Amino acid sequence: MTRTSRRAPRRLLAGIGAAAVLLAAGACSSDGSGDTGGSGGGASGRPTGTVTVFAAASLQESFTTLGKTFEKRYPGTKVAFNFGGSDSLAAGITGGAPADVFASASPRTMKTVTDAGDAAGTPATFVRNRLEIAALQGNPDHISSLKDLTRSGLKVVLCAETVPCGAATRTALEASGLKLTPVSYEQDVKSALTKVELKEADAAVVYRTDVKAAGGKVEGVEFPESAEAVNDYPIVRLKNAGNASGAKAFLALVNSAEGRKVLGAAGFLTP
Repeated sequence: MTRTSRRAPRRLLAGIGAAAVLLAAGACSSDGSGDTGGSGGGASGRPTGTVTVFAAASLQESFTTLGKTFEKRYPGTKVAFNFGGSDSLAAGITGGAPADVFASASPRTMKTVTDAGDAAGTPATFVRNRLEIAALQGNPDHISSLKDLTRSGLKVVLCAETVPCGAATRTALEASGLKLTPVSYEQDVKSALTKVELKEADAAVVYRTDVKAAGGKVEGVEFPESAEAVNDYPIVRLKNAGNASGAKAFLALVNSAEGRKVLGAAGFLTP
């Protein structure tokens, strides 16, 4: 056998090995495993499609603003919001309602979702909020304290105790040793505020962010007991999110400097 013939098998093996490498590389580039988009993401990893966000009613103005920012930043996307009482939203999620993100007004209502195994990861507090009295425009009843709400003949509405603003109000009342019987309990903070805006009630205990969002339609009255009932707002991506990529991008926007600016302008406190 010549020297050339002895080397031929080595050359053949080397050629086979090179071909295998090329085939493997081609397979990796064609199956999309290098993309970061995931569900709802495009080839570039940018979010696409609709992101469904369940959020506490008190987040309506600030999250609506952030939703518009998100859609502008990622053309072709849409953020669909469901605002309401955190307890009702949590019940909807654990009942199978399709959603990608949940932003709650209290850790207690978020726990309903995490205990059911519906959260992807650990919820993180992104803002805090405190209570304030919303009185009629111009404050004709001269309300200056939480105790004033117990006056006879004053029509006061509160959030139901099952929702975060109601639970926080109960804590503030207990801290001050006061008892208050409202004319109605509302299922979310916006409903309580609306009663005052429409002059169907003389006052309501809501969040400071809601008073600010009312834009002069009500008169805000601060009270020291609110310091005893500051609510943490946790947010999380949901385990069965249909648009995981979009959910991650929305959470990133909420926690960004731009997101903090929008939330701070609405009156929310940093965690």
